[in-house]
Amino acid sequence: MASFEPKRREKNMLLSVIVPVLNEAESLPQLYREITGVCRENEIDLEIIFVDDGSTDGSWQIVCTLADNDDRVSGIRFRRNFGKAAALTAAMQTASGDLMLMMDADLQDDPTEIPRFLARLEEGCDVVNGWKERRLDPWHKVYPSKVFNGMVSRLTGLKLHDHNCGFKLFRAEVADEIRLYGELHRFIPVLAHARGYRVAEIPVHHRRRQFGHSKYGWRRFMRGLLDLITVKFLTGFGQRPQHMMGAFGLVMFGIGGLGMTWLTVSWLLMNVFHLLPAEPIGGRPLLAYSAAMLILGFQAMSLGLLAELIVDYTGGNRETFSVKERTGPRLHQREEEPAGV
Repeated sequence: MASFEPKRREKNMLLSVIVPVLNEAESLPQLYREITGVCRENEIDLEIIFVDDGSTDGSWQIVCTLADNDDRVSGIRFRRNFGKAAALTAAMQTASGDLMLMMDADLQDDPTEIPRFLARLEEGCDVVNGWKERRLDPWHKVYPSKVFNGMVSRLTGLKLHDHNCGFKLFRAEVADEIRLYGELHRFIPVLAHARGYRVAEIPVHHRRRQFGHSKYGWRRFMRGLLDLITVKFLTGFGQRPQHMMGAFGLVMFGIGGLGMTWLTVSWLLMNVFHLLPAEPIGGRPLLAYSAAMLILGFQAMSLGLLAELIVDYTGGNRETFSVKERTGPRLHQREEEPAGV
């Protein structure tokens, strides 16, 4: 495993550690101790934002206790489970750090890797993605993940070993420019790369789960494939949807037009010039196929125009989550600030 020595960081550089939580009450105290211990040893100024994504095991009470005892800790509690992307979005909107580190709450991500993430970022990167080189998960999670990572790398042009890794560091401006929903949190490097940010990866130590059980199953793989299609569209045609829909429509329209042209020429040759035996064209399958192609092409181009209008004239910024309550001195202080500050 390659090593990266921490460089001297800019003064007053604040690191926001973002931790989505779903029924991880047993892990939170140890995770908090490890994060703060590593940051203390390496003189890293930090804040920790825990986002309780609908936990039912007392995780929120632990977050509140940590926030009461340490003003660097803040908590956000959802009314129900909205998903990891929503949790990360809420935390990124709240975070005040120059850098943001997202990690899981199950203790499988090792906080001792934080200085290496920072050192890699300071080499000129904007996003650093973790790579669980030696993954300690069951085979039925490891091998589908490898297949998925290969597909993402080929389709998006960003070659990473582990797009799925939840251990990522990125600059605050990256968070300001990307919008997460569904399962798009795993595609943060891809979305950032599409906007011109520099993306790198480092191998990280992956630990065995100590408490609870994994929250992900086969449905995650299916959702990931669907979101991969979304990401391919967003990164390739997000600001020019007509280039995709219109191109498809033109091809369909062209095929349909060629079919209709051939039928017209055939009719003329049979009924006007009498060069071919007379035969009705109304029952030919080519007529139905050509008409369907023309209609499909027209609809595709129309959808492309509508998509262009949506991109140009609508914001689409309505949040997909609902916050029930917040805790922590940093959040209280921010809410008390007058508008415009």
